[in-house]
Amino acid sequence: MVTVPLVNREAVLAEIRAGLRRGQQELADWENGRLAVSAVPGSGKSTGMAAAAAIAIARHQLHLNRQLVLVTFTRSAAANLKAKVRGHLKALGLPQTSFTVSTLHGLALTIATRNPELSNLNLDTLTLVSPAQNNRILRVCVEQWIVANPDLYYRLVDGRQFDGEETEQLRRQSVLRTEVLPSLAHTVIREAKSSGLMPGELVELAQTVNHNLPGDVEDYDVLTIAAGLYDRYQTLLSQRGWIDYDDMILGALRTLDDPDSRRFWQGRTFAVFEDEAQDSSPLQSRLLTLLAGDPDDPTGEPNLVRVGDPNQAINSTFTPADPVFFNQFCDDCRRQNRLVTMDQAGRSSGIIMAAANRMLAWVNQAQVAGPETPFREQAIAPVAPDDPQPGANPDPLGAGVEILSPPTTVDSVKLIAQRVKDLYTENPETSFAILVREGRQGQFIGNLLRDPEQVGVDLAAMGLKFYDVGEQDRQTRVPEDMLALLQFIERPHSADRLKGALRVLVDRQRIPTQDLNALAQAPEQFLYPGPLDTPPDTEAAREARRYCAGLLRSRLELPPYSLFSFIGLTLGYNQSELATADKLAARVSQQIRNDDTLAAAIAVLQDIVGSERFTAVNTEDTDDLYTRPGQLTLITMHKAKGLDWDAVFLPFLHDKTIPGTLWVPPQGEFLGDFTLAEVARAQIRACAHASDGQGPGEIPDIIAAWEQAKHLKAAEEYRLLYVAMTRAKRLLWMSAAQQAPFTWSKPENVQAANPCPVLPVLREWMGRG
Repeated sequence: MVTVPLVNREAVLAEIRAGLRRGQQELADWENGRLAVSAVPGSGKSTGMAAAAAIAIARHQLHLNRQLVLVTFTRSAAANLKAKVRGHLKALGLPQTSFTVSTLHGLALTIATRNPELSNLNLDTLTLVSPAQNNRILRVCVEQWIVANPDLYYRLVDGRQFDGEETEQLRRQSVLRTEVLPSLAHTVIREAKSSGLMPGELVELAQTVNHNLPGDVEDYDVLTIAAGLYDRYQTLLSQRGWIDYDDMILGALRTLDDPDSRRFWQGRTFAVFEDEAQDSSPLQSRLLTLLAGDPDDPTGEPNLVRVGDPNQAINSTFTPADPVFFNQFCDDCRRQNRLVTMDQAGRSSGIIMAAANRMLAWVNQAQVAGPETPFREQAIAPVAPDDPQPGANPDPLGAGVEILSPPTTVDSVKLIAQRVKDLYTENPETSFAILVREGRQGQFIGNLLRDPEQVGVDLAAMGLKFYDVGEQDRQTRVPEDMLALLQFIERPHSADRLKGALRVLVDRQRIPTQDLNALAQAPEQFLYPGPLDTPPDTEAAREARRYCAGLLRSRLELPPYSLFSFIGLTLGYNQSELATADKLAARVSQQIRNDDTLAAAIAVLQDIVGSERFTAVNTEDTDDLYTRPGQLTLITMHKAKGLDWDAVFLPFLHDKTIPGTLWVPPQGEFLGDFTLAEVARAQIRACAHASDGQGPGEIPDIIAAWEQAKHLKAAEEYRLLYVAMTRAKRLLWMSAAQQAPFTWSKPENVQAANPCPVLPVLREWMGRG
């Protein structure tokens, strides 16, 4: 007979708590009600949350029918958190069924699909709209809206000035149909729906906007146009039996609106712990608050613990997240003495944390992002000397923070290569990363580092692995690239399909960046110009025409299966991308063996792209892959969030990049010195930010909304730089070359460039400037 050793549970709980820092212990001491935890970078949020979850499960004797619900932002974070909680529960001798971990959308889908009669969502009859499908729906929305609203549409075509010239009218119509209106629809649907606003409410909101504008500013009634596009979108989803990600949240909320169903779900949920709370939208926050409520007391405090860092809110330019919402929650909890500031961080050397603190304080004081302060006032503090967690606040490499101003961007990469070589020679176990603001900067660096003659250092010969995350990500774009070019080959006289193919060729740097609308507005004239035609006749346009002609000839000479390889070679695919293209071709060929036509291949490819059921060759998605010792990782600042390396290099920190400016594309300047999408976003957020319960408040006009949009962008760019700086453990290397490209699509065209305003401040602070 095997005896199971008894666990001294109180001793294990004491040991778990003793392994935590001050802020983590305050989180672990939670018992009930609301709690806000505002955590600085490197403070160990997931470690603290996992320990707090295990302690709560033990203290409250939770089980399968009374669980702790943990919500994270990504699937990888959910897996990481689940493993940590399971480890604690194993040590405590407790069952693993007392908690669940899921993403927010996964949780919402569980609630909604178990009650289809309440949520109106049944996955047996509904299809989840992926982003690629969404783009197709948006194009249909735009075309339907134009037909139904000719007066509003032609006001846009007229813009702020128009002489009636036919070619210019065609160009403007192309820009509106393929760029401006789809962008407006995408932004507004995402912003409004995630804030709980439906099309009718958006129409009412449009009526509160001030339209008394100066005479030189056209008033397009942006929110009215946006509401019309949004309404078309909702109608199309309903007609096709499709749902999007926000519909999951709305379906779960409809389920919880029913008193009996709400009591059932609340009865099964002891509490909700949310990670990365700064990235939640108002709709998502409402769902978690409702789920965490007391089933016997609807007016009581919910058992809701929200952990996040508003200073690391870097997703609001492409998601509805906004740090103002989590800040409001923190401020409400502080008034009830229910705010924990987890400010001790062991990730970085003291000098790196001090530099991040200096940057944060200066940005807030200088008001460089408008009247609103981008950062919550919370400084990163080192841990205590007797910190229970090993390796905290490591010694710096060299000075710890290095700020340089090389002559050119090429010199910047050479300096990075040499510094990496020196550090790697000293310690081959060092981990390195170069963080860039945009993908094209990464391509520029990657091309140089792969050419030892240009940088003077052969990293591969030293044994240092170079991992280019952007190059791996580009493999996952192979199906979309193939679909765009095959659609063009099938219907070359479609302006939309020609423009889609040209955009892929530009993205792959096969043809120069240029005004694609000018090329695509008359496809037949562009592709087969006659003696009387006057298509664009620049060298860039002629090169684009040569590529398009080659693609069209391939249809006559090759079967659909072989087109994949030909397109891969045309786009300059590397070995991994070509392997991915071959894998894709095999998949498509297998499915069209009874109908070997281009149309059938496109239909299969549309399904693959829409369902996102295709994995590129040789790609992995684990944090460990990015942060291995003895490896130099090239990655964007956005993707670097949540990761860290011994040495982090931040090149190309120019004021055009951070904070940068909101850009009005030249092809859209006929509308004015603003973009409709950003104006609408700022107007909707002004409504969402109002928290006094007295209605939406004042909605800014076009001019004021554009100014607010510029402030929102600047604030987020500074937060992104803060995230990038705090990825470094032992060395933070920052630079802004004296000359830099006017645009990274043409890195060879350089001009004098100013550094990001933070760099001179940090130089002076370090006593070097």
